[in-house]
Amino acid sequence: MLKIRLARGGAKKRPYYSIVVADSHSPRDGRFIEKVGAYNPLLKKDDPNRMTLKVERIEEWLKKGAQPTDRVARELAKHGLVKWQAGSNPKKGEPGTKAKERAEERAQREADRAAAAAAAAEAAAAPAEEPAVEEAPVEAAAAEEAPAGEA
Repeated sequence: MLKIRLARGGAKKRPYYSIVVADSHSPRDGRFIEKVGAYNPLLKKDDPNRMTLKVERIEEWLKKGAQPTDRVARELAKHGLVKWQAGSNPKKGEPGTKAKERAEERAQREADRAAAAAAAAEAAAAPAEEPAVEEAPVEAAAAEEAPAGEA
């Protein structure tokens, strides 16, 4: 499949892009079929030299079935060569399946810890009450035995 895309050139921190027609399997800055324009993002947006295009060659490649990338289509739409629409990806911010599984496991661990803490709190509270309850019958039994022993 043929693509109309940007090929980066220029120095470090000083980008300069060539607009090329290339096979989609070729590397970004690698082999291309034809150079059909240039793009200099360092120039002001209203500068006419920011984007230079060979309009007739681009139209021919589009007729042959070349597909512009999203960034190139956006720039070509400004010149009226193609129609560009902003893509909509409603699931973009949604976490992936692995992240969802990890969140579920984390929530389960937290629930288990909370249940264990509640059980420990109940166990700690229950033995404190039980000896008080057990001591009363022991004292009552001792009181009952004492009069029997005295008599």
